[in-house]
Amino acid sequence: MSRLRPYTRVLVAAALACIVLAGGVFVWQWRQRAAREDLGPQQQVVTNNPKAGVHTRLENEVEPWKIKRTLEMVREMGTPWIVEYFPWAFSERRQGDYDWTHADLVVDHANRQGLTVIARLGLVPDWARPKDSVNTYLDAKHFDDFAAYAAAFATHFRDRVRYIVVWNEPNLSLEWGYRKPDPVAYTAMLCRAAAAIRRANPQVTILAGALAPTVGDPAGELGMSDLDFLQAMYDAGAGPCFDALAVHAYGLTFPPDDPPEPGVINFRRTELLREVMVRNGDGDKPIHITEGGWNDHPRWTRAVHPAQRARYTVRAYELAASWPWLQSVSMWAFRYPWQEKNIRDYYTFVTPDFDPKPIYLEVQKALVGAKGTPSP
Repeated sequence: MSRLRPYTRVLVAAALACIVLAGGVFVWQWRQRAAREDLGPQQQVVTNNPKAGVHTRLENEVEPWKIKRTLEMVREMGTPWIVEYFPWAFSERRQGDYDWTHADLVVDHANRQGLTVIARLGLVPDWARPKDSVNTYLDAKHFDDFAAYAAAFATHFRDRVRYIVVWNEPNLSLEWGYRKPDPVAYTAMLCRAAAAIRRANPQVTILAGALAPTVGDPAGELGMSDLDFLQAMYDAGAGPCFDALAVHAYGLTFPPDDPPEPGVINFRRTELLREVMVRNGDGDKPIHITEGGWNDHPRWTRAVHPAQRARYTVRAYELAASWPWLQSVSMWAFRYPWQEKNIRDYYTFVTPDFDPKPIYLEVQKALVGAKGTPSP
């Protein structure tokens, strides 16, 4: 056996080399297919509501034709806006080395379908955070690294992406690296990113917050009230650092017309955030709802029936159209690449196989008409 070991090592090394080579060929072929993917003719969204949108979640969709079909179906449903996630960790795996292949594919297909993209930036690469920390952990010494990524994104997508959300739900511990939410630290990060984006591309509208609707917990360890967090941002000097506010508006079991109250999580809680902005002299800035909606899981206590969900969603789009200070409302979430096998699946509008759910058809009927606008 001892005489075989050198040969075994050679065979193992050769096998590993083949695997690496095959992986490189796969990546090259994927990029070639992505580059050749037919964008199709320029489209325009036909809609009764120019503020309607959806959150698309294509960051994990690897097949170009599925990206294209997803965005075609978004257009056909009559929603002109999308919010899409562009993870920092995916585009800058090594510091200063950017790969926009997948992001280009999503943005170019979205633009060809006539959709306006709101880009959500976040997810920290390994090199920009402490060892064994979670990928939502960004400490102050890496704020400038995130700002550099945001500026590079704004530069690369000049004239293609005009809206950027800086981070996601910083008022939740889960999204702040499992630390206590810190509006002062978030404001410092926001202002550095905003300055870098504005130097790179002054045309970009910078959205702050993407605040989670929550009343917080007594100790403030898990979450901080979105209302208190926003006021603390203003107290820390955030006002000049953003052009619009991103908020999340989930209805839970409440109808969309239920009036807002500070201790209640419902769709119209957005109006309370608007009041905070007005009190701080920011009444001229718009709000974008970048997540929102209802869930129709049959056994979740915070869900509604499918027919209620469809009716509430249509009504929420109507309410959004009536709010002059709201620029867009993007419901969570259009489609996942695969079944999540949990309550998240019951937020979607179409299945992973592109079968439209009843809510898709009802929204399409409200925004476009019974027949929709099928692709040519």
